[in-house]
Amino acid sequence: MESRRDRISSQPSPRPPAPSPVIGVFMFTGIVQTIGTVISSAASAEGMQLSINARDIDFSQVKIGDSIAVNGVCLTVTRRSSSSGIFSADASHETVRLTNLKSFKPGTRVHLEQAMASGGRFDGHIVSGHVDGTATVESVRRVGNSTDYLLLVPSELRKYVAPKGSVALDGVSLTVNGISDTGVMRLTIIPHTIEATCIGSWEPGYQANMEVDILARYMERLMGFGSQKPEESEGLTARTLMENGFI
Repeated sequence: MESRRDRISSQPSPRPPAPSPVIGVFMFTGIVQTIGTVISSAASAEGMQLSINARDIDFSQVKIGDSIAVNGVCLTVTRRSSSSGIFSADASHETVRLTNLKSFKPGTRVHLEQAMASGGRFDGHIVSGHVDGTATVESVRRVGNSTDYLLLVPSELRKYVAPKGSVALDGVSLTVNGISDTGVMRLTIIPHTIEATCIGSWEPGYQANMEVDILARYMERLMGFGSQKPEESEGLTARTLMENGFI
């Protein structure tokens, strides 16, 4: 079951250009704007250089230094061409290590979303573009008109995943249907989302970029702050939520 996260337009939707925010502060919503195609990817001294064809983005409104999320990874535009619809960006070694950017090759289709403009419509959930790791597809199964995906979540990220909560996978805001004790997360994807994204191409073994709900991270930090050293805190648990009046 998906709710507002399914409102992903099947047609490219124009988005007002993002204003120049405080440097380093950007926000996305997990609603895919368009699908681009990797033109080239090459290792560099800094990590990786990417060029991506994004013809459905209005590059007359994109400046050098603007942010575009590529499969959920916030990247800075270093070059762009309004005539060709191609932009370039650099990724650091750490970003390449944590994400599926390392698997990009010419022809790879990727989700694209420009940083949200102030006052713009907010549909998905707060997505920073700072990927936490990758979740691995374990199985894909049709259930009626929808498709169930089971993904194995890295052990260090499982505590941030909650049934009916939000997660961003490859930059798409999705609702978690459930998660097992062994860290297998279940998602039910409706036909519209399959058609409007690259999720329909996911097969067992595919590694999807995963960003947990940033609110869960902040809550964990607040729950463990003050009384204990961070490394001694038990983190976000039902007991700490009850003690602090959340449940």
